[in-house]
Amino acid sequence: MARAEQRHNEDRVLDSGALRALAHPLRVKIYDILSQYGPQTASSLAERLGESSGATSYHLRALAKHDLIQEAADRGTGRERWWERPIGGVSFASPDAMTTPAGRAATQVVMTEFLRNRNDQLLEFVNRGIGGEDAMWQEGTLISTATARLTPEQSKELALKIMALIDEAVDNYRNQSGENVRPVTIRADLFPLPEIGGQS
Repeated sequence: MARAEQRHNEDRVLDSGALRALAHPLRVKIYDILSQYGPQTASSLAERLGESSGATSYHLRALAKHDLIQEAADRGTGRERWWERPIGGVSFASPDAMTTPAGRAATQVVMTEFLRNRNDQLLEFVNRGIGGEDAMWQEGTLISTATARLTPEQSKELALKIMALIDEAVDNYRNQSGENVRPVTIRADLFPLPEIGGQS
């Protein structure tokens, strides 16, 4: 847990400029695809997103300007540039951004679009039907919710334990390739519920 806390204390906290650069639905999608599927070209992103390669190229340059993404040094040619998201955690919760209305608005757009994309992926999986996946993948799927009554300190401890498990899996398998290997999204939501009826 201490390692997870130390590691995530070093996550890049996006400043107002980076948040504003990311605060566009298509840019959030591009950023998320690079996070989940690895390096892409403007053309491959355009095909996946139903956009022109000119549009995706424009948005890639805007993201690169704020070091949100970078060119993949070991790929591509002079005519075909590959882009990747740098390794490491990123936090959208910037205290600097929260001091201005524009910063708060940019943070809200980024978080809303990011969560919308991830929720769309979950709903698409559910709508395909878990039975549509290979039996081995069905056994490795977890969609679960639970409720506990915790103090802020207990919530932080649980969050660190969960992050330590996720970090271990990411470190061990980030670049794995081979038969039957595919990207898997790992979700963790832990937050206090609003009070209702005088109860917390």
